[in-house]
Amino acid sequence: MYLKRTNPTLFYIQRILFYALVIVITLYLLLPFGWAVLTSFRKATDLFLPPLQFALAPTTLDNYTQVFANASFRRGLFFSTVVAVGAVAISLLFGSFAAYALGRFRFKGKQFIMYIILAVSVFPQIAVLGGLFTLITRFNLFDNPLGLMVSYLIFTIPFTVWVLTSFVRDIPGELEEAALVDGASPLQTLFLILFPVMMPALVTTGLLAFINAWNEYLFALTFMSTNRTVPVVIANYSGASQFDQPWGPIMAASIVVTIPLITLVLIFQRNIVSGLTAGAVKG
Repeated sequence: MYLKRTNPTLFYIQRILFYALVIVITLYLLLPFGWAVLTSFRKATDLFLPPLQFALAPTTLDNYTQVFANASFRRGLFFSTVVAVGAVAISLLFGSFAAYALGRFRFKGKQFIMYIILAVSVFPQIAVLGGLFTLITRFNLFDNPLGLMVSYLIFTIPFTVWVLTSFVRDIPGELEEAALVDGASPLQTLFLILFPVMMPALVTTGLLAFINAWNEYLFALTFMSTNRTVPVVIANYSGASQFDQPWGPIMAASIVVTIPLITLVLIFQRNIVSGLTAGAVKG
């Protein structure tokens, strides 16, 4: 406001440049997704039209009909849901225990454990692929959703522990003291007192872990043969011949898979913001 009073011209130039930058970034982020949505409603013969004619071509739902008629896609949706939800549930359960211990108790080597958790979370998937494959085949979990679920814990648990630990540190200790005075055990304190307070962080970590598990491709491709998740199913989509690439059904399947994630983010956006910013400001 001071700049607006002293130099209105410079103020309005800055505002124009700011909104222009916002518009450019928005178009850069949304244009590919919008084009994918448009492609999902176009026939295969329309894909080679010039951009303007392609955008104005007649709309069709044939691609979505074909996608939902595909038994492999429906099966992939089912296995993706089972594996992602299972991995998130296990991560939140064990991650909450670990975060409670790391955030509340003092013990030797705690900082070293935090560094180990952080180091594990930044490991590339390809670095642990061979060892995981050996373990999964040895325990007869190949082509088993449980084996894929366990493999996802490598990147979901470290993230969950790291975020929840910073949140637990900021919870007032008076809550636990009051619960202990009332005779609550540590587990009762965690589940009945701290979990309701940790809900924003739990929603945030659970949703982000779900997105990572839902979109994961490398482990699903390696550890599953017939019970494949939906990213692998979409990647293996084939046309009528080896030279036919069914971009319309592929885009339609991608949109169907993306809609649940967008819906969850829109529903829990406030929890996500509050969960990610928890512990960022120290009182």
